[in-house]
Amino acid sequence: MNAASTPLRHAWYDDALAFATGTLFIAIGVTMYTRAGLLTGGTAGLAFLAHYATGIGFGPLFFAINLPFYLLAWKAMGRVFTLKTFAAVTLLSALTSAIPRWAGFATLDPWFATIAGGLLMGAGFLVLFRHHASLGGLNILVLVLQKRRGWRAGWVQMGIDGAILLASLMLVEPQRILMSIVGALALNLTLALNHRPGRYVAF
Repeated sequence: MNAASTPLRHAWYDDALAFATGTLFIAIGVTMYTRAGLLTGGTAGLAFLAHYATGIGFGPLFFAINLPFYLLAWKAMGRVFTLKTFAAVTLLSALTSAIPRWAGFATLDPWFATIAGGLLMGAGFLVLFRHHASLGGLNILVLVLQKRRGWRAGWVQMGIDGAILLASLMLVEPQRILMSIVGALALNLTLALNHRPGRYVAF
């Protein structure tokens, strides 16, 4: 194996910067979605639904919903992945609670929030995935399927997200659901086009 084909390991400071960058991108996207009354898929989508139904903050709900998935992560992806995911989930929960106190949107067009927020979250997930971490929950299942069966993470996540958004019709008006579906497309196309086997070798 020559140097060009040898995978490059990330140093701890690479991972730390990636966690800060990836979770910040996602937290900004989540803040935009919350402000515009939008939804997303995956575990975050479940946390959004619980937030809209109960009024409890997204951050604490997201952290709590992720707890049962750590066992699957430990068995399927290993200790390092699980610990990194726990760190990323904790950081995102803290950021989504703090950002509304640090920054606000005097004007936020819902369609802009849909697309820009979706792209920001997609880029954030991409950063985390490339550093062998995720935001837990259904992301773990998606990564396991890509690892074991070669199914692209973005396409699988898109299917799951669509199912969650359709189920949200009971709580959210149809126009917001349509916007959220567009945002899910923006998010998952970012993953589908950039996160696939052979495209990125560092871990």
